[in-house]
Amino acid sequence: MAEPKKKLRQISRPFVADGPTGVSIRDRLKGLTGEDERILRLVSEHMGRLASLDLARRCRDGLEHSADTWAARKRDLTVLSSSRWAGSVTSNTHDQWGLSRRAQHAHLQSLGAGISMVRHRLSLPVGEKGSRGKPGGYRSKHEWFTKTRRLAILEGEFERVTAAREAGKVSIVRGGRKLLNNRHNLAAAHLTAEQWRDRWDAARWFLTADGESGKRLGNETIRVTLDGEISIKLPAPLAEYANAPRGRYVLAAKVTFPHRGDEWRDRIEGNRAVAYRIHYDVERGRWYLDASWTRKELPVVPLDALRAGGVIGVDMNADHLAAWRLDTHGNPTGNPRRFDYDLTGTAPHRDAQLRHALTRLLHWAKATGAAAIAIEDLDFTDSTTREKHGRKKRFRQLISGVPTSKLRARLLSMCAETGIGVIAVDPAYTSLWGGQHWQKPLTTPKRPVTRHQAAGVAIARRALGHRIRRRTAPPRQHQSDAGGHRTAQARPGDRRREGNRPRVPGPRTRSDGAERGRNAATQNTQNRSGCSAEYEFWQQDSLPLSR
Repeated sequence: MAEPKKKLRQISRPFVADGPTGVSIRDRLKGLTGEDERILRLVSEHMGRLASLDLARRCRDGLEHSADTWAARKRDLTVLSSSRWAGSVTSNTHDQWGLSRRAQHAHLQSLGAGISMVRHRLSLPVGEKGSRGKPGGYRSKHEWFTKTRRLAILEGEFERVTAAREAGKVSIVRGGRKLLNNRHNLAAAHLTAEQWRDRWDAARWFLTADGESGKRLGNETIRVTLDGEISIKLPAPLAEYANAPRGRYVLAAKVTFPHRGDEWRDRIEGNRAVAYRIHYDVERGRWYLDASWTRKELPVVPLDALRAGGVIGVDMNADHLAAWRLDTHGNPTGNPRRFDYDLTGTAPHRDAQLRHALTRLLHWAKATGAAAIAIEDLDFTDSTTREKHGRKKRFRQLISGVPTSKLRARLLSMCAETGIGVIAVDPAYTSLWGGQHWQKPLTTPKRPVTRHQAAGVAIARRALGHRIRRRTAPPRQHQSDAGGHRTAQARPGDRRREGNRPRVPGPRTRSDGAERGRNAATQNTQNRSGCSAEYEFWQQDSLPLSR
């Protein structure tokens, strides 16, 4: 008996993705004097020590944290800095602790998924093949034994992390765990001890000030005027180094913010909150100033309005974006496009590659007049573990190489500036059905269509509200119009699009009577299998004449 087919899962409805919630811009501090750099280092080191002490206290409090403990920490920091500096430090500490708790929860989920998968594969006979999307048993007895040891390690780690989470303990490294581990292998990191120490110190510095609406220029701690002058409120122990009234130090460098400078000026003119961060790039030997603020809620464009101008379906891959534009009826128009990027090398290089590819995509979308871009709502966190895919290391690396979260965040922020909407769709079966229904029909001798481009068509059709499956043309022997039967797909809103063709009143040929054709939709006179006309004598009537 044949095995029943796997039941398809429920497809979620497409939705309009929300835009970015904040804005961040950067400018270089040019023209700093030696005294300016010395003061910046003193303030950064002093506030960095306070931030480390506050983070240690917050971790010791654990789940017993309350408003009273928060207030006590802030009072102690105020004595060594100022009330606004203390507020920025405690706010940053809470963000770090909350991020670590979320990462701890994600780690527990990953360990739980790995444990269940290993247990499932260990329960199967050795060498049994997988089915219905689930892996089978292990290949050999040796692999089965090593996986039992692996299961014990995972269970031990799961118990340890669970106990730490219940106790409210988290693991945080100010400066970054990766940089900390580089200290143990400087040769592999291509660093000397002095170079590593400079990077470690700069990563642990703290020179961040939260904004405050209603105050002068939106920030009292780090103040930037309209002409770009920067002044810093020095902490209490460093007030002797002030070169301006009220314990402030004015830098010689000025900023202009070429990118989004007008928006930044509008905010500080209205005394709205702007947060600033001064940091040092050790590799380049430069100081930078970042300005950030919360973005006001953008008006949400309805889904039907985005569909009216056509949609571009984008299939994300490990090395390129495959895109195709569809009109409102779900028909591909023009030629598909491919936007390549290289995700090897350093993180800044990968980010630049993504931005370059998305810039070309948005320029093409504006040129075609598309109102929205459709992407898959992907999340590969449960598909990159070796417990699920076993020895398929290259496949796991391929899935891990797809920049789902970074590309989605970049796309949302860049589309918000260009006025193009983003429609997120369910990724289920888009590649499978796109290749099955669209790859071959769209392929021409001069335009070979890849599976990824066909998946882009499937993604766009799902965003438009159409079915991915193409309407199959009937065989030639069942077409009422020989060689000319239309195969164009009716719109979803058309009524009775699957019904019979309407009857034209009156005689259609000279041999037809006035009442002929009344039951044309149900008459049993067509040459079809099972009809009585198939076994009767057939004689061709006279050719129809035009009326």
